[in-house]
Amino acid sequence: MMTPFLFISATEIAFIAFILVMVFGADKIPEIARGLGKGMRTIKDATNDIKSEITRSAQDTGLNKDTTDAVTSNFKKEIDSVKKDIEEITGPIKRKF
Repeated sequence: MMTPFLFISATEIAFIAFILVMVFGADKIPEIARGLGKGMRTIKDATNDIKSEITRSAQDTGLNKDTTDAVTSNFKKEIDSVKKDIEEITGPIKRKF
């Protein structure tokens, strides 16, 4: 089963492309797409820089991956425990939509 991208059908995408060609012209669309690609690349690079800075900062302060993994696994265990308790309480309740 194919899910629509953002609930936009192929006809609507074609209509949007047609409007873009009419407004900007066929010669400007590759230039616009190139600019969008460069912008997305800049955002991706900035995100990677932020991630590496956080990782480097965590290592400088003595936090290591094992500590964060342990904390994460403890949170997951608690969340699973709460889910289990909720399912036990609401087990016989059925929702009708």
